[in-house]
Amino acid sequence: MAKGFFVTGTDTSVGKTTVSCALLRAFAIQGYRVAGMKPIAAGRENGQWQDVELLLAASNINVTRKQINPYAFEAPISPHLAAQQEDVTIDLSLINDCYRQLSIQADIVIVEGAGGFLVPLNDFQTGEDLAKILGLPVILVVGMRLGCLNHALLTVKAIRAAKLNLAGWIANCIDPQMEAVTENIATLQQRLEAPLLNSVHFGKELDQSVMSDLTCWNKSLTEAE
Repeated sequence: MAKGFFVTGTDTSVGKTTVSCALLRAFAIQGYRVAGMKPIAAGRENGQWQDVELLLAASNINVTRKQINPYAFEAPISPHLAAQQEDVTIDLSLINDCYRQLSIQADIVIVEGAGGFLVPLNDFQTGEDLAKILGLPVILVVGMRLGCLNHALLTVKAIRAAKLNLAGWIANCIDPQMEAVTENIATLQQRLEAPLLNSVHFGKELDQSVMSDLTCWNKSLTEAE
């Protein structure tokens, strides 16, 4: 069975796709067969769901769009509302089936969640339920902007309460005007009780050496099971 990570965020548009693609590329360089998965995409731009296309491009095995993206909705709104508009109910068992199919083909599957960790997916379930069903270690992408301390602390509290393995977090400095960025990152390092895997400054690329270290960590996890 494939291994990998579930990538979630403190909010939408905090860099989950960027992190997911960087992980896929780092694993691929080490010789793994990799597949990215975006179970639920909401919001089509210029005829495409951009996150899905980027994950597909970063994968190195032949997969179908339906496998990596079982649900794609037109409106850029919360998944449960986008699904309601199209008279669809998001079924997590279908997503899990697609993940299992990918697991047969790939060594590593990187699953990118929708929005934040607790975003509603249907009338009863949230992103937390999806993460629990898949059972992958979680990477939290923190969008560094005003309010991120509360968002990050609450998200980690939810991940811990779900009894999921928090592999670490990434500080993505998405707001060039944010004050005291270094101090905010230090505050989160002190309080999150999870390793800071990477810190991305505005307009810069992820440190691929750090991402490579993370892929080695995942290899050790795989061999230990």
